[in-house]
Amino acid sequence: MGSLLPFQDLNLLPDPPLTATITPKIEPKLEPLDEPSQTPTPSPDGGDQLFSEFHRVSELFRNAFARRYGHGGGDVNVLDPETQAIVPVKNEEAQLSPFVASPSSGSRRHQLQPRSSELVRVANLSDDEKRYFREEVRQARLIYDSLRVFYMTHEEGLDGRMRRGDLAAASMMRGRGLWVNRDKRIVGPLPGVEIGDVFFYRMELCVVGLHGQPQAGIDYLTASQSSNGEPIATSVIVSGGYEDDEDAGDVIIYTGHGGQDKLNRQRNHQKLEGGNLAMERSMHYGIEVRVVRGIRYGGGATPKIYVYDGLYRILECWLDVGKSGFGVYKYKLMRIQGQPEMGSAIMRFAQTLQTRPLTVRPRGYLSLDVSARKECMPVFLFNDIDSDRTPLYYDYLARTVFPPYLMLQNATGGGCECVLSCGSNCFCASRNGGEFAYDHNGILIRGKPVIFECGPFCKCPPTCRNRVTQKGLSSKLEIFRSKETNWGVRTLDLIQAGAFICEYAGVALTRDQAQIFSMSGDPLVYPSRFTAKWTKWGDLSKVFPDCVRPAYPSIAPLDFAMDVSKMRNVACYISHSSISNVMVQYVLYDHNNVSFPHIMLFAMENIPPLRELSLDYGAADEWTGKPPLLCN
Repeated sequence: MGSLLPFQDLNLLPDPPLTATITPKIEPKLEPLDEPSQTPTPSPDGGDQLFSEFHRVSELFRNAFARRYGHGGGDVNVLDPETQAIVPVKNEEAQLSPFVASPSSGSRRHQLQPRSSELVRVANLSDDEKRYFREEVRQARLIYDSLRVFYMTHEEGLDGRMRRGDLAAASMMRGRGLWVNRDKRIVGPLPGVEIGDVFFYRMELCVVGLHGQPQAGIDYLTASQSSNGEPIATSVIVSGGYEDDEDAGDVIIYTGHGGQDKLNRQRNHQKLEGGNLAMERSMHYGIEVRVVRGIRYGGGATPKIYVYDGLYRILECWLDVGKSGFGVYKYKLMRIQGQPEMGSAIMRFAQTLQTRPLTVRPRGYLSLDVSARKECMPVFLFNDIDSDRTPLYYDYLARTVFPPYLMLQNATGGGCECVLSCGSNCFCASRNGGEFAYDHNGILIRGKPVIFECGPFCKCPPTCRNRVTQKGLSSKLEIFRSKETNWGVRTLDLIQAGAFICEYAGVALTRDQAQIFSMSGDPLVYPSRFTAKWTKWGDLSKVFPDCVRPAYPSIAPLDFAMDVSKMRNVACYISHSSISNVMVQYVLYDHNNVSFPHIMLFAMENIPPLRELSLDYGAADEWTGKPPLLCN
């Protein structure tokens, strides 16, 4: 093929002499892991792509193409000119040879097929198709998070140590055919994934198809898989962990792979092969690449998180002398204009906003703590649209006020006898079906009809793992004025899926009291109408067919209402959505009457900073026929 670049090719030069203590290696550019990886690194030649070769054949994905291009089911001829195929495929039959894995855990595994070698760009999706793919990705991530928490809580390795739940969950989902966006090699936007989406674990990128390599920084279609014999890059991960990388946000100087020793030190010249050649070929054909940034974020579940920042074009490629004195390939990436703001930039802005709000937003703040220190964290109130100050006219209520007789009934209640920490023999654990509802990080393991936390009569300390929601607000929130939802709530922190957010607080009313209040037109919230999204959190029926929904502890249909006409908290401003990112979980801790549980809110997905919270209020209001958007 000859030299593709106008400079002297170091591939033709003899390698520099090496000392006996240095062993250079040529391998894919690896991103430094936060924990030792137990995952085998895929070989760059595509021969053993353990985590990227298998995919799920998504029938609805194929049908979506079939409907648009006039094909009727079955396989789809995506070589239609309007499909914008990048690389034609000469022999499709060779790609569709099935791989059948052996049954495991009492369930037959799905057929696993190698990823297609055809590059396509998915564009011009209808609103219905966008919603479908978004929901498909959401469901895959929901299963991944539920499975990861399950492995971290219930499984131990052969050596007695806890398993890497992120790796085990991804492996199990791959075996069950639950990875998404795998039936086509997609360049450009990925259906169902939005700019700003945050991932706590590297393997989750593989599950949703955003980046197909579990460790390598460049994901690409290998030359052996490409119909024209040239590799094509589809995505890169920029972590800032390499000495020659330069990241200025919209412009990135990205260095290639190869020539590093086991300590990731450059010890040899890089060569124009593998991912390096794929990046150059993508530049030649004008194919954009997806950029995922790995950034350090304090307070998260992992030291590093991954943020999808959109599409970049490769403008230049050259060979340069790196800081270690060896030849390295460099690529200049420029962000394509017209995209939403980068998620990593929003996260940096949110961190500054928490500490210096008036510096970055000198206008718009009505209060820096509308709760008046009733919450353990301040609740901001922001309005840069008009002069409305309605939330300031309500008394802030941090906890739900229940009828006094409930507390009197609990005056002689009992609790667990645990002293240092609650264990398997804990009385409160037995009330939850013999298991704790949260892991050691306070993440909800499985949704239940009701959760019994340790209460005031328990002898365990405040640090007990079974005391989560009673500690109050766990993330910094902001009530903001919105043109779409009137008033809404967004988070200033990164909230992990399954984490507790806050309580939905009001004044609890009995049935008779609710009838009287409703006659006066006061806004009431009926907890029984909230959609039972808790049934989806921890649902592993798609992985383990014999998995059933928890039915214990049981709870009767709720028959009370909450008055928020005079006293309310931040949760009352959360807007309604049938595709919500927040769910309701009933919890008891300060009394034992299951007819009056606390309405606790948990995250159903990873919620990035400054993203609005949404809650499915369920049944329509009996007077207006509309969902109870309290502040509209």
